Amino acid sequence: MLLNIFNGFCMSLADSVPGVSGGTIAFILGFYKEFLDSIHFAFSGNKNERIKALKFLGKLGIGWAIGMSISVTVLTKLFEQNIYLLSSVFIGLTFASIPFIINSEKKNILGKYQNIIFTLLGTLLVVAISFLRQMLVSGSSANLTTSINFSVLSLGQILYLFISGAAAITAMVLPGISGSTLLLIFGVYVPTISAIKQFISLNFGVIPGIMALGFGIVFGLFVSIKGIRIALEHHYSKMLYMIIGLMLGSFYAIAMGPTTLDTPLPPLSPDTFSIIGFILGVCILLGLEGIKTFLERKTQDK
Repeated sequence: MLLNIFNGFCMSLADSVPGVSGGTIAFILGFYKEFLDSIHFAFSGNKNERIKALKFLGKLGIGWAIGMSISVTVLTKLFEQNIYLLSSVFIGLTFASIPFIINSEKKNILGKYQNIIFTLLGTLLVVAISFLRQMLVSGSSANLTTSINFSVLSLGQILYLFISGAAAITAMVLPGISGSTLLLIFGVYVPTISAIKQFISLNFGVIPGIMALGFGIVFGLFVSIKGIRIALEHHYSKMLYMIIGLMLGSFYAIAMGPTTLDTPLPPLSPDTFSIIGFILGVCILLGLEGIKTFLERKTQDK
């Protein structure tokens, strides 16, 4: 139980950092496939599979909720004030994780170098998504971020929110792609944050918009998980190469993360890059692997 709560906690901390995906952390910590399977069985499994899946997701959800609560209430200001240090930490963590993944998946990677095209595709996908967000935010399309009012929605806008939610959750479960980046590209990130704040303040007029986005998330989760599981089952080596590409592309996404803050800052550069943060990220990965091993042994002993 402690291991799953810990995993959820780590995912939420990653989700709260601009440009970072919780899916990346799930893959680094080695529970990505179990995460996908549990979501799949929660929708489509038999009674025993569904119970097991919901137990796993419940424990993961507890950790995620704790981590996100801490992020929102305590760490948000800290993130904004130290975004370059934090971005450097996650670059270090991601950089150090790639050799771990290659080492643990040797038989599916070594000798199958024809699949490197999927690494290039994965890298280009993340870079293209991040670059598109920059184009939209810096151009005239930036007005999209305030064009949707969750309280007053046309049928077309409800459908648009549904599609946005489906796309964002698909990105979120893929290592390397940030769901918030997709919401920014669709122009609904700011309205979504505003609607959630209004709902917390007991303004229930925003419920239709939140429901449209929420149903899109549920639909996207069901479809994307099914697709990713099939791809992993039938094309595991190709998917590994692509996931490594997504993680390589996340270097660019993380570097551009400071531009997505409420008060945008310049991207991470050689001048703002922190060597100390990078080394700390490497050490954090080693620490996470150590904690994971300890908790796994503790669970097995029981």
